[in-house]
Amino acid sequence: MSKQSILIFELFAYIFVGWGVMTWLKGKMREALFLLLNLAALYVFFFNAPDGRYLATYLAYIVLALICYVALRLTASKPGSLPWIAFFTPLLFWALVRYLPPSIYGGSHLPYGPLFVGISYLAFRLSHLVVEVRNGVVARPGLVRYLGYCFFLPTIPVGPINPYSKYQRALEGPKAVLPMGGALIRLLVGLVKFKFVGSVFFQLSYANLLLDDHYHPWIDLPVAMVCYLLFLYCNFSGFCDMAIGAAALMGVPVAENFENPLAARNMREFWNRWHITLSQYMRDILFSPLSKFLARIFGPSKANHAVAISIFLVFLLIGIWHGVGWNYVAFGLTQSLGVTSVFYYTLWLKKKLGRQGFQAYNENRWVQAMAVTITFLYFSATLFLFANTPEEMKKIIACLR
Repeated sequence: MSKQSILIFELFAYIFVGWGVMTWLKGKMREALFLLLNLAALYVFFFNAPDGRYLATYLAYIVLALICYVALRLTASKPGSLPWIAFFTPLLFWALVRYLPPSIYGGSHLPYGPLFVGISYLAFRLSHLVVEVRNGVVARPGLVRYLGYCFFLPTIPVGPINPYSKYQRALEGPKAVLPMGGALIRLLVGLVKFKFVGSVFFQLSYANLLLDDHYHPWIDLPVAMVCYLLFLYCNFSGFCDMAIGAAALMGVPVAENFENPLAARNMREFWNRWHITLSQYMRDILFSPLSKFLARIFGPSKANHAVAISIFLVFLLIGIWHGVGWNYVAFGLTQSLGVTSVFYYTLWLKKKLGRQGFQAYNENRWVQAMAVTITFLYFSATLFLFANTPEEMKKIIACLR
């Protein structure tokens, strides 16, 4: 049996056992066994090695979650600024893992990869949980439920950043979030997008089309740009489909992360449809309080500039969140520029056209088609910074005739 076949078998075995635990057991026994199942699956899928080289990293992952729980328990429900300790604790661990050199974690013999399995998504989920507890949206969870939420396998590798309030629903009164047939179809569709359709577009993206040590005509660059976006969409949304379908089979609701983003008519709408949970997190945690704060400083007459500055800073941070290097900073700047430009352009159109004129402009099919095309091409072009290291960018530019 091939390695991929074993992996698929293990995935469906995990789902089947998880379904059984969530369906037939109740109360604390169900929560404890569901936690043990997810901890075991986390080790098998991501940290299992014949020589046990990743065991220390796996255990450190759990210890970090426990430290975050202590911070949550001691400060999240306290008045004043103390809850910020619990909020920033997981983000601090994420920053240390992301930006400290690999030698800190065991030297060059320890590959970087396992240190990053879901650390960004885990940090954002746990910091968001602090906000939910502080605002009274949910009660502070017990340790077993907290760890179950931390290490719920479908949401670990690439999200979505599923809020605790959704996860809690499944444990307090499990109801089918999707019919079993619909959940299974969602899982299989995601697998096809992730494994097959995405692989086709990957063959025409930067790595396989341009980084082959041959010269290429310039037309190959926009082809690679478009195909990389389609690959990334199939890869990312396909994995999220699998996560949502697998979780639904176990009765756990998971937030949607994509809503047909390739049909967005501008960059602001695009980011409301692409990686939705990240956009919502940044909106709730950073954009809303920052824009209100700046509006009070600037005054009502310049409130629009306060919003624009907040947009710019949020998307700059989104770029930095995605990776280490100036290319990710530049990627964030291009997203900031795109969304901020849309914001000012919309204000200008409303002022120039009036309410009815602006509505007619938005309903015009030719305008819609052109806007969708420009948005698609703009995001495709900006992904050049996201998809390639600075060295790869130099090679690509050098190979173009």
